[in-house]
Amino acid sequence: MKELELKYGCNPNQKPSRIYMQDGSDLPIEVLCGKPGYINFLDAFNGWLLVSELKKATNLPAATSFKHVSPAGAAVGLPLSETLAKIYWVDDLGELSPLACAYARARGADRMSSFGDFIALSDVCDEDTARLIKREVSDGVIAPGYTPEALELLKQKKKGNYNVIQIDPDYVPAPLEHKEVFGITFEQGRNELVIDDDFFANVVTENKEIPKSAQIDLAISMITLKYTQSNSVCYVKGGQAIGIGAGQQSRIHCTRLAGQKADNWWLRQSPQVLGLQFREGIGRADRDNAIDLYIGEEYMDVLADGVWENTFKVKPDVFTREEKRAWLDKMEDVALGSDAFFPFGDNIERAHKSGVKYVAQPGGSVRDDNVIAACNKYDMAMAFTGLRLFHH
Repeated sequence: MKELELKYGCNPNQKPSRIYMQDGSDLPIEVLCGKPGYINFLDAFNGWLLVSELKKATNLPAATSFKHVSPAGAAVGLPLSETLAKIYWVDDLGELSPLACAYARARGADRMSSFGDFIALSDVCDEDTARLIKREVSDGVIAPGYTPEALELLKQKKKGNYNVIQIDPDYVPAPLEHKEVFGITFEQGRNELVIDDDFFANVVTENKEIPKSAQIDLAISMITLKYTQSNSVCYVKGGQAIGIGAGQQSRIHCTRLAGQKADNWWLRQSPQVLGLQFREGIGRADRDNAIDLYIGEEYMDVLADGVWENTFKVKPDVFTREEKRAWLDKMEDVALGSDAFFPFGDNIERAHKSGVKYVAQPGGSVRDDNVIAACNKYDMAMAFTGLRLFHH
């Protein structure tokens, strides 16, 4: 296939729209179902690059959940604990394949942002993964292949209109990439930077210990940032992104935004949230919304409005600020990556509140000493990579 006509561009008024190869060669993809749009393909291709790199870096199957050209979640296929299976709403599916575990983690870390996502998978989509995808609200999936059982399940989604894309895993793009803005063509070399163990060798803090598990989490963080709209930071724990702050003009706002998402991920594992009793027939998205309100500061307003009566079997007790802080203080060994240097130590102060122990960032700020001192204050280990990862 030389080109593919799209319904429209970023918006319905932007027509015509298509994807094609400038050299006239065949596209490296095949649409097996549905009719993907302009933004779908932007998410699909960026997501495919992300999971491909995660797979190479960790030797584990990887998945990502993309929304508006930034990942809402990214993870590798480590087994799920009983608690994670419960908060990701997959505890009824039994033991899942590694690839399905990767997507459950990628989708589950920030379920509100992942609602209506585009999925990228590093490996051939199996039946377990397809069963999980089939029941979530999603726009489509890209993978290097699909088992017959998986494809049959996915073709049943959205009355046969679900977007299923198969990509040639051997496709290698040209070393130069181009982008047109305002009728002017931009050209640059592709960002082929490889993120491996050596990436974190320059540890500049008093604490020099970054164990292998933390190096894997830092690699996941930096690879995720490589395909996240800048400015961006990413919190990672246990093989998955738990908080991504994307597209903010201020780095501290990235750190706060991502930190709040990481906090919400951890609060969902608290006894107060795990003990919530929902009414029969409440969908997963409605449960997600209710939990988000419950752990937020506005829960008192929700109680006052009587919204709980339509959602919960039993009126939940207020999850007090003190109780939440006590639970958050139990979160530890979190890894944090930044796509550019931290200009002030306030980012480290905020990261500490979300259990960050390991940090990776390019370094190069005139206030590096201040940032290092903040890490030393909390016995964090921080590596300077010397390499920026802006993505636009």
